[in-house]
Amino acid sequence: MHQFLKIFGVITTFGMLVVIIQGALVTQTGSGDACGAEWPLCYGQLIPEDPTIKTLIEYTHRLVSGILGLMVIIHSVWSWIALRHIKETKLFAILAVLFIIFQGLLGAAAVVWGQSDAVMALHFGFSLISFTSVLLLTILAFENGKNIKYTVPAISRKVKYYYFITLAYVYAVVYTGAYVKHTDAGVGCTGWPLCNGQIIPVLEGRTGIQFGHRVAAGLLFIMILISLIVVIKHYYHEKTLFYGTLLSFIFITLQVISGAIVIFTGFTLNATLFHAFMVSLLFGVVSYTALLAYRSK
Repeated sequence: MHQFLKIFGVITTFGMLVVIIQGALVTQTGSGDACGAEWPLCYGQLIPEDPTIKTLIEYTHRLVSGILGLMVIIHSVWSWIALRHIKETKLFAILAVLFIIFQGLLGAAAVVWGQSDAVMALHFGFSLISFTSVLLLTILAFENGKNIKYTVPAISRKVKYYYFITLAYVYAVVYTGAYVKHTDAGVGCTGWPLCNGQIIPVLEGRTGIQFGHRVAAGLLFIMILISLIVVIKHYYHEKTLFYGTLLSFIFITLQVISGAIVIFTGFTLNATLFHAFMVSLLFGVVSYTALLAYRSK
C-alpha cells in the first residue's frame, strides 16, 4: 500500500539527513557568511560567479535546503491525505512543515542580521525535529496495514514515561552539543575522558561549556543503558521496542566514541560530521521508541 509514498518518504528522509550534515559542514568550515549578508541571493547573484570553496559550501546548503523544504511540504501533505486514518500522522506532518520553515527563517536571519550562539544552536535542533518528523511519517507509511501488535507494546506506565523523559533529555543534550560547536567550546577540554587532566576541571568559559556537554552525554548513555536493561529483563517479547532500544544504545555508544575521536583528532572535518550524523540517527530512533511507548496499553 502507498508504495510511491514510501519511496518518496525514504528519499525525503535521506535528503533531510544530508541537509543536517551540510549544516554541520557550514558550521565546521566557517562558511555561514560566505555569501555575504544576503539571503536568498549570494553576493547579489542568484548563482554566484567564481565562488570560493566556502561560498560553494554555503550556496549548496541553501540550494539543497530549499529543495528539501518543498519536498518536506509535499511529503507532509501527501501523508496527511493518504494516512489520515493513523492518528499520529497530522502531528508529524505539522511538525515537519513548521520546523523546516523555522529552520529556514532562522538561517536567513542569522545571515542577514546575525544571531547569538544560543539562538544559532537551535538551528540544528530545528533541523533535527523536521528530519525526525519526516522519518516518523515514513515509518507510519511502512507500518500501515501491518500487524498492529508489533507497534503497540504492553509496558508499564513508569517505563512509558521514562521513554518520554529520555526523548526530552536527548534533545537537551543535542542542544548542548550544538552550543559547544557554535561557541567554539570544543577546545575547552583537552584529552578524554579527563578534561585538561582533571576529573572535574575549573568550570569557567569554554571549559565549563564543554565539560557540561560531556557530563550531559554521559548521563544520557546511562539512561539509555538502563532502558535497555529494563526491556531485556521485562519486555524482551516486545520485539519492536526491544530492537529500537537496542539501536538507541548502539547509536549512543557510537556517539560517545565519535565524540572522543573528535577530541583526539583535533576536530577534523570527517570526525565532526560523523558526530553530527550519529546524533541525528540517535534522535530519530529514540523518537520512534517514544512513539511506541506512547501507543502502549
